[in-house]
Amino acid sequence: MEKSNQAELSPYQIAGKKRHSEMKSIFISTLKKLWKSKTGTVGFIIVISICLMAAFAPLLAPYNPYKINVTEMLIPPFWIDGGSFAHILGTDNLGRDMLSRLIYGSRISIIVGILSVVLAGFIGVLFGLIAGYYGGLVDNIVMRLVDSFLSVPTILFCLVFLTVLNPGIATLIFVIGITSWVMYARLVRSETLSIREREYVKAARTMGVSDFKIITRHIFPNVVSSVIVISTLSVASAIITESSLSFLGLGIQPPTISWGIMLSEGREYLATSWWLSTFPGIAITLTVLGIIFLGEWLRDLLDPRSSRVKS
Repeated sequence: MEKSNQAELSPYQIAGKKRHSEMKSIFISTLKKLWKSKTGTVGFIIVISICLMAAFAPLLAPYNPYKINVTEMLIPPFWIDGGSFAHILGTDNLGRDMLSRLIYGSRISIIVGILSVVLAGFIGVLFGLIAGYYGGLVDNIVMRLVDSFLSVPTILFCLVFLTVLNPGIATLIFVIGITSWVMYARLVRSETLSIREREYVKAARTMGVSDFKIITRHIFPNVVSSVIVISTLSVASAIITESSLSFLGLGIQPPTISWGIMLSEGREYLATSWWLSTFPGIAITLTVLGIIFLGEWLRDLLDPRSSRVKS
């Protein structure tokens, strides 16, 4: 009776269960490796905390970060004389709650950092794959374009573009993205030059497989791990660039809140109200360190060569 009541699994169901079991095993194994790495664990906790803070900012912020209250201007943090538990990290020069502004400021930093890296990665990987696979004239053109971008500091490129264009979130993402793609192009090109000479790529070319399929199915999967690692580290660089440009007044514009804007607004009060610039500076530092720690762990996880060197 029991055998008759049991439905036989189709080959697709068996394959699906096997795939699910393999993914679960990989996930558990990755968590164990993450737990063994102290810096990786710390970086993961910091990054997840910042992302959750940005996602649930309306629920976590105790006050409206844009609300001006002239009766509560420049209240210090609660542990300093004159401070209050009503404003744990104090208030700014317009009476706005610092903790609420820090929480909302994380949104802009995360959004700009991630989206600019996505744009830079897309452009750089595309050019790197094309240059590395086809070589010759195409490779020369792409690499001379890369050299031209490398000859000028990134921050100078950003300043020129933002001076010409209207500053804003979309403009900032675009500018950071198109000035940061060269590192992806160089990395992907160098790996593609090696991969295209392997036997399975030559066999696919001999069988008449199109270049598009060879690039997408045989070459790109072999470079994606390196792209993930460099993308993780590039988010930290993009956050610093956004904060620097906002500090100079060419990035995010008020009343939009970002950590760079908070740094800029607090620099005039450093002598008397140090917390206006200190807390956003600490937030930027912790976020960047967390991303770097996580990126270093991802590099060790995805690059077997680095693991062998350490062992």
